[in-house]
Amino acid sequence: MKQLKHFLPIIFIFLLSLVSVIPFFHPGFFPIHDNTQVQRVFEMTKSLKGGMFPVRWVGDLGFGYGYPIFNFYAPLAYYLGSFFNILGLDILFSTKLMMVLGIISSGFSMYFLAKEIWGKSGGIISALLYVFIPYHAIDIYVRGDVAEFWAYAFIPLIFYCLLKIHKTGKFRFIAIGALSYAALIVSHNLTALMATPFIFIFAGLLFLGNKKTGKNLLITIILGLLFSAFYWLPALLEINYTNVMSQIGGGADYKDHFVCLSQLWTSPWGFGGSVKGCVDGLSFMIGKMHILLSLVSIIFFGLAWYLKKIEKKKGYLLIYFFIALLFSVFMTLDYSKFIWDFIKPMALFQYPWRFLLMVAFFISLISGSIFYSFQAIFKNKGISLLILIAASLIIVIFNGKYFMAQKYLSVSSSDFTNNYFLKFKTSQISSEYMPKNFSKPKEYSGVPEGITTVDGKVTVVNQSIRAGEYMINYIADSASKIIVPIAYFPAWRVKLDGKSYSYQPENNGLLVDLPNGSHLLDFYFKETGVELLSDILSLSGIFVLVIGIILKKKAL
Repeated sequence: MKQLKHFLPIIFIFLLSLVSVIPFFHPGFFPIHDNTQVQRVFEMTKSLKGGMFPVRWVGDLGFGYGYPIFNFYAPLAYYLGSFFNILGLDILFSTKLMMVLGIISSGFSMYFLAKEIWGKSGGIISALLYVFIPYHAIDIYVRGDVAEFWAYAFIPLIFYCLLKIHKTGKFRFIAIGALSYAALIVSHNLTALMATPFIFIFAGLLFLGNKKTGKNLLITIILGLLFSAFYWLPALLEINYTNVMSQIGGGADYKDHFVCLSQLWTSPWGFGGSVKGCVDGLSFMIGKMHILLSLVSIIFFGLAWYLKKIEKKKGYLLIYFFIALLFSVFMTLDYSKFIWDFIKPMALFQYPWRFLLMVAFFISLISGSIFYSFQAIFKNKGISLLILIAASLIIVIFNGKYFMAQKYLSVSSSDFTNNYFLKFKTSQISSEYMPKNFSKPKEYSGVPEGITTVDGKVTVVNQSIRAGEYMINYIADSASKIIVPIAYFPAWRVKLDGKSYSYQPENNGLLVDLPNGSHLLDFYFKETGVELLSDILSLSGIFVLVIGIILKKKAL
């Protein structure tokens, strides 16, 4: 019975959070801005089954030339979706399940953090506010930004582990904290960049409060960076081989996407895009309930502090959360433009309103303090429980309406994974991972079906294509030249009859000079030096973690 009581808040959060994912149980799917999710899970599965790990390259996207998407686009959610697919689940269902778990888990992680600070009641309210904030619905049902709302789920867990490390110094929280920080990075690099300064400042404040824990806090962050090095190191050092930087500026210039102050209070709900000015196709409101409840929470907390009913340490935490909230709001507004102009790499964020994610985190966390303050002042558990249930239902009823699909499409897995959709439609949506100045087909008929003979006469006897490999058995009547339909990336190597051979990158594939006769040409993806180093760093982090676990067990 005691164990059930312990899990009741989690069960309660889970049941109410199901309202946020109802559209996923509808047959078919719904339109979202980034309509590439099923295809990415499909390609991840294909690469894993082809023996590639970590997955860096996919073969069908990029108009059939392939590109190294998972070298640059955070892959964690897609590994999970692929895992479900490999288990035998339908690819569309696997994608839906991947998305649902990312949404639901955010409430659990916020509960653990807020419970640690404000108690169970405060944890429940913060968790529900975090799940049901309008920006979360925008990420899910309008933008379809799976990477971002998966990262959304790990931020509270990192703060929770830092607090526990500060309080207890236990190794298990160092391990979980490091894994959570790594998961944040591998879920969405831009969110990790955005959240990291807040995480570092929080860790620094905890260090000032207890200098003995400083080493453990530092170890947590370093381990997190090591675990995720397989992803972030190549993403930083090999980005120039792609056209990713072309996404900066133009229609995604941060100068055109600041939020107007009035939009934070109220703005029309829509399924369109972000444009310059104060009338956008999607909403940027924080949520009236969130704003009002956070203000009431601060007033109650101030009263409880004045009456000396609460711990000063919790007061300092609330002050930090409030300052961080104000700064996050400030970063969405035009007033912060001087910061964006000064810190040039921030142009990678493209949209200042991305900081609404941090607003969601801090305002939800602050609002949970109302129950801590209320119980400290009035000490009436019965009334507090009634208010908790009523507040929880009000949050779901009033904000659940935002968690809806624009419409439902009668589609199945094959609609997302046929050649036309993979090699052409999806590639039109996302082709920035291809080389700069690559010649992209404007019609589906231009998608390559095999090699192209440039000079001479070549007969393909047999060819084998799988993730990271393109093998061709051919007969050439004379010395010839062919174009192999692979987009250039330095990880590609080639052998002719088992011996290293050379090729020339072109704007429509890889050019190879072939000798006459019957030969075997083998293109294969072999990790670059940077990628190999990044793998070694991640393995070293895992090795340190395992050693730490062994030493801790021996010490018991």
